[in-house]
Formats: sequence, C-alpha cells, structure tokens
Amino acid sequence: MRQAHPLCVLLVPLILLTGCDRDAYTTWSCKDAKGEKSSMIIKKAQMQFQDRQYDYCGSLGPQTYFDLKCPLQTQDASNIFTPGSGKLISNTQEFQCNAL
Repeated sequence: MRQAHPLCVLLVPLILLTGCDRDAYTTWSCKDAKGEKSSMIIKKAQMQFQDRQYDYCGSLGPQTYFDLKCPLQTQDASNIFTPGSGKLISNTQEFQCNAL
C-alpha cells in the first residue's frame, strides 16, 4: 500500500479550511425608471445599496425584505427584492436589477 506524500497530508486540510472562510455575495446592477444605474451587493444577511447597508428582515414567497431596522411586519420593510425577476422596490422607487 502506498503512503500519502507528507506535503499533501498538510495541504489538503489547509485548502479545505481556506475555502470555508470565503464570503458568498452577489453583485447586481440596477436601473431606475430614468435609466440611472446603482449597484447592489447582497452579502450574507445584508444588502448594500446606494451607500447604505440594510439588514435582512425575512422572506415571504419569492420576495426578500431588507431595512435599516426591521419592522414588526416583515412586509413593511423599506426594500423589497425579488431575486427571480430582479425587481427591487426601495422606498417606493422601482429598480430593475441584473446579476453581474
């Protein structure tokens, strides 16, 4: 039976641990009705949009809700995002977003 090379024995666990430490995020390009672009980043349980950072408040069906401070009723959050269609409503302003 062949023994594993000592260097491989040390590198494999190190590579696996490094992979677990990466942050998963998605960057979106969003346009409003006037065609003005804004970028949005969804990372872990937060959304960064127009120089603000919003907390994840929950999901109801296909819609995901974010706000600076989550309201008692999830659907009252200031930002409603539907990832499937890319539609974002931020403080009553509508955006169409595409994943980059």
